[in-house]
Amino acid sequence: MSKPDIQFDKSVAILDAATTVFLTHGFSAATTDMIQREAGVSKKTMYGCFPSKEAMFVAVIERQCASMASTIHAIQPAPGDIRKTLEEIGRAYLDIVLAEVGVALFRVVVAEAPRFPDAGRRFYLAGPKVVIAMVSERLSEASQAGEVDVHAIGVEAAAALFISMVRTEGQMECLLHPGTRPSAEQLDRWVRLAVDAFVGRFAVRNQTAGGH
Repeated sequence: MSKPDIQFDKSVAILDAATTVFLTHGFSAATTDMIQREAGVSKKTMYGCFPSKEAMFVAVIERQCASMASTIHAIQPAPGDIRKTLEEIGRAYLDIVLAEVGVALFRVVVAEAPRFPDAGRRFYLAGPKVVIAMVSERLSEASQAGEVDVHAIGVEAAAALFISMVRTEGQMECLLHPGTRPSAEQLDRWVRLAVDAFVGRFAVRNQTAGGH
């Protein structure tokens, strides 16, 4: 194995360890010693990959957000069926943000944002903002195809509204009831309600005739 490969493997091991430690103890209570022990590497190796605890925290945030973005980006739009496209995006999004890691990461970032605002900003830009941009692309395509009309508020605002409707109830429930996991039926219901409300408001009438 070449030196770059070894370095990459060490970085991954450190990030895995940092994720476990941060999501278990929070940023403030976590220490680099904890991460070093969890990763099974020397301090020299750890600091060679990440110069500080803050750098590791940002890397954990960006890796988790990148994973979410790649999952949603892989969803292929259904031409002529904005409802189906939104349902698939909504369910994929909920599966990620309501997963144990997703809820824990959100909780830690929000708790640390007042003391570490850069982490909160990076989370927003790498996570929610990226997802909103992806939904905006789909809505722009649907608007050009005459499926929806979002000109009253704009494509980005419409995308943000949809994501908020999908996320809010489920995320609130998971944050306030630690250890609970909504059923697949409940996830589908939250997505369906958000899509129904969105399509009911923005879909062009002649495009809803064949809807569900």
